[in-house]
Amino acid sequence: MSLLLQILLSSVAVYFTAWLLPGVSVKSFGASILVAIVLGILNAILKPILQFISFPVTIITLGLFLFVINTIIILIASALMGNSFHVENFWWALLFSIIMSIVVSIMESFV
Repeated sequence: MSLLLQILLSSVAVYFTAWLLPGVSVKSFGASILVAIVLGILNAILKPILQFISFPVTIITLGLFLFVINTIIILIASALMGNSFHVENFWWALLFSIIMSIVVSIMESFV
């Protein structure tokens, strides 16, 4: 049940953040559920690999490079989702990542 709740919270955060930012679009709430699932899979598989490869850069930038990794994950999800989820460029993906993290944290504090 916890996994389903996490997917639901993430999909609400995706839908809200896409509504808030003009450079990000999601077709429907169903598409935001798929985006949440794709982001979860990419975060589970690809993110640890990218973090391992970029460990020296992450240390040098005092962890700020993790924002770049999150942005890359979102851009990959946008490429995989096609027309149902679209992010204009790197900067919109970076802002999407930051706002979505804040929204998920706020929602998880109420659950």
